[in-house]
Amino acid sequence: MGMTMTQKILAAHAGLESVQAGQLIMADLDLVLANDITGPVAIHEVEKLNKKTVFDKDKIALVPDHFTPNKDIKSAEHCKCVREYAKEHDITNYFEVGQMGIEHALVPEKGLIVAGDVCIGADSHTCTYGALGAFSTGVGSTDMGCGMITGQAWFKVPSAIKIELTGKLSKWVSGKDVILHIIGMIGVDGALYRSMEFAGDGVASLSMDDRFSIANMAIEAGAKNGIFPVDDQTIAYMKEHSQKEYKIFEADEDAEYDEVIKIDLSTLKPTVAFPHLPENTKTVDESGEVTIDQVVIGSCTNGRISDLREAASVLKGRKVADGIRAIVIPATQSIYMQAIEEGLVQTFIEAGAVVSTPTCGPCLGGHMGCLAKGERAVSTTNRNFVGRMGHVESEVYLASPAVAAASAVTGKISQPSDLGL
Repeated sequence: MGMTMTQKILAAHAGLESVQAGQLIMADLDLVLANDITGPVAIHEVEKLNKKTVFDKDKIALVPDHFTPNKDIKSAEHCKCVREYAKEHDITNYFEVGQMGIEHALVPEKGLIVAGDVCIGADSHTCTYGALGAFSTGVGSTDMGCGMITGQAWFKVPSAIKIELTGKLSKWVSGKDVILHIIGMIGVDGALYRSMEFAGDGVASLSMDDRFSIANMAIEAGAKNGIFPVDDQTIAYMKEHSQKEYKIFEADEDAEYDEVIKIDLSTLKPTVAFPHLPENTKTVDESGEVTIDQVVIGSCTNGRISDLREAASVLKGRKVADGIRAIVIPATQSIYMQAIEEGLVQTFIEAGAVVSTPTCGPCLGGHMGCLAKGERAVSTTNRNFVGRMGHVESEVYLASPAVAAASAVTGKISQPSDLGL
């Protein structure tokens, strides 16, 4: 029996010729990741084991990004814990304020992960790196802590869903719309503990940023990971950002999939996930009159430079509607600098938006944009659970940067075509 792309990567890292779905394996790790929320939990557990050092100081990344810059005393203590641990163990990839970014944008940008790698992170959106042809998945803080000191983690080998993409996206339709469409089709548990493996000639038409967005939200369908084949775009991205050697794994012709889903990208429209689940999707033209109070453009899903360019192209020469708070958050310092150099930041400010230093802040209701009772936000983030961005009686509508920017201008859920674009 043939293996899927994910199964081949796991077999190689477990030192096995082959694996099959449901098999328990112990695999070597190429990267172990944590942030300022999950890191301290892992560190405190690891310290109980009296392990003197980490398995490889170059293969651990600690990124304070959720409550940074520190929003209060408790978050400051969390970051201090991570900072001191990084210093004590001489961890190479520690990114503090000034160098930091939102972890799932920063890690690929810094070249810390490439095709064929296995990565675990104590954050559910670690699955982002499947865009590069790596196996990456979120784990609990205890598993992450053990991985940090042993360099290994155990996995149950996942079965897979094949998602065959054809065609090309229309203008103002992006990777965010693709993944929202898929989650709307199969539900938030439609891929539970399975690998979402993307294939088909439509993949080539997707930018790397589109792929990052899609892989990032694989977890919102319950998937263990999302993964894309490695093509010329992937290789170009890795060569630009990394010095690491990569290894390309391809699914066997006779690989077994639980199901095959076919999607013609040209048929997709701008899509919104209504409260309170990412599966509750509608196209914008089906959304009706939904007035809003806030717009957030950023996050590990949509804070990359192409996202900011798209939002700026909608906001250029326009104004954020009265009474709307529009918050733009570049995902890394490098992206922030590029946005300044390209004049995007000026466009945002002239439109009446505010621009923040890189942070996860509002995505999890941490800071930089919490919602009050009864308020609604259109957000380019990845979750819209009850109370996700603030009060339990607030509402979050997930959308692409283009839809978010258009909504900021009109004060209600809108798409660029509503502005004549």
